Amino acid sequence: MKIDLLNWLRQLPRKLDLKRRWYRFSRSPLSIVGLVIAIGSIGIALFAPFIAPYPKHAGLYVNLDDALQPPSWSHPFGTDEDGRDILSRTMFGFQYSLSMAAVVLTLVAPVGIVLGLVAGYYRGKWVDTVVMRIADVFIAVPPLVLALAVASVLTPSTFNSMMAVSLMWWPWYTRLVYSTSSALRNEYFVQAAEVTGASSGHIMFSEILPNCLGPILTKLTLDVGWVILLGSALSFVGLGAQAPTPDLGTMVNGGARFMPQFWWLSIFPALAIVFIILGFNLLGDGIRDMFTEESR
Repeated sequence: MKIDLLNWLRQLPRKLDLKRRWYRFSRSPLSIVGLVIAIGSIGIALFAPFIAPYPKHAGLYVNLDDALQPPSWSHPFGTDEDGRDILSRTMFGFQYSLSMAAVVLTLVAPVGIVLGLVAGYYRGKWVDTVVMRIADVFIAVPPLVLALAVASVLTPSTFNSMMAVSLMWWPWYTRLVYSTSSALRNEYFVQAAEVTGASSGHIMFSEILPNCLGPILTKLTLDVGWVILLGSALSFVGLGAQAPTPDLGTMVNGGARFMPQFWWLSIFPALAIVFIILGFNLLGDGIRDMFTEESR
C-alpha cells in the first residue's frame, strides 16, 4: 500500500500535466494577483510576530494614553480604545482567520471527498442512498443558520467555532465529488481497471480521484474565503473568538459601537477580511480555468 501511494504521488505531476496547466493559469493577470494576495496573506499570518510593529498589542495590553488615535506614521491603522495598535492586531488576525480555514478544510475535505467517492462509485446502491440523504439534510439548512445554532450551544471560543463550521461544511464536498465520480463511473478507463481485477479502493483513489482534483482544488481555494467570512460572522455576534484575541470579526464588532467618529476601528479589520477573500476567490477562479480544457 505504501509503495502504491508513493508511485501515485510520483505520477501525479505527469497525470495532471502541470506545466500546461500553469501556462493557462499564468495567462490571467487576475489569477496572478490572487496568487500574490494569497501568498502575502499566508506570509503575514506566519510572520506576524516578527513583522508586526507592536507584537505585544496582540494580547492583554492597555495604554490609555494612546487610546483612539487616528491613523498616523506611528500607528498606520490607528489605535483602539485600549491604546493597542490596530495594524499589529490585524496582522495577528490573519493568523486566526487562516488557521480556522486550514483546520476546517483539513477536517471536512477528506471526509466529504471519501464519502462522495464511495457514494458515486456505488451509485444506485444503499451506500449511495444513505450518504446522499444525510448530506441533503445538512445542505437543506442554510450554512450560517446551522453554524449559529451549533455555536450557540457550545461555549464561545475559536475551537468551538471551528467545530461548528466543520459540522455543516462536509456535505458540499460530498455532493461535488459525488456528481463528478458518478459521471466517471462508467468511463472506459474505469471499466478497463475493473476487467483487470483492480480493487474498488484502487479504482476510486487511483483512477477516479485524480480526475476530480480540478473541482476539488477550486472549491478548496474558494472555500478559504467562505470559511473566513463565516468564522468572522460568528465572532462578530460573540460566538467565536473572545477578547482580547485579535480576531478580525471580533475587532469589527468591537469598533462598531464607536462608529462613525472612530471609523478606523472597524474599517481596517473589515478591509483585511475583504482582502483575504478577494485574493483566494481570484486564485480559485484561476485554478478553475487551469483545469478547464480549452474549447479550441
